[in-house]
Amino acid sequence: MPIVIITTAEALRAVPNGIREAAYGVGATRWEVIRSHVLPYAAPGILTGVVITLARAFGETAPLILVGGVQGFLSTGNAGFGAKLFGDNGYTALPLLIFDWSKRVQPAFRDLAAAAIVVMMVLLLLVNGVAIVMRNRYERKW
Repeated sequence: MPIVIITTAEALRAVPNGIREAAYGVGATRWEVIRSHVLPYAAPGILTGVVITLARAFGETAPLILVGGVQGFLSTGNAGFGAKLFGDNGYTALPLLIFDWSKRVQPAFRDLAAAAIVVMMVLLLLVNGVAIVMRNRYERKW
């Protein structure tokens, strides 16, 4: 969150005052200036901060596993979907499952770990791709 907040604040500060003053000059309200001028101009910087934060979050999963994720587990009891979802079953994360599956001896678990790694990579590439497309869409030549 700090990276997103800092990059958002910097992107908003980078919007030239002339754009704001021009919008006020033609009679736009404060909300209209923010919505139609400031945010579209700052969107590429904000989206870049989001992409950097997501990439960093995916990359820093190993320390999170060692600090807090080791006690998590995946509930596989006889409870229904709602009980599993809302019950007090603990938690797990995909990197924790990958770590657990890669330690097991059976070849099937190694295949599952490889598939989960591919899922994480595809998810990261998909999020980055969406952010790049959105950044290019909102990027304007001022």
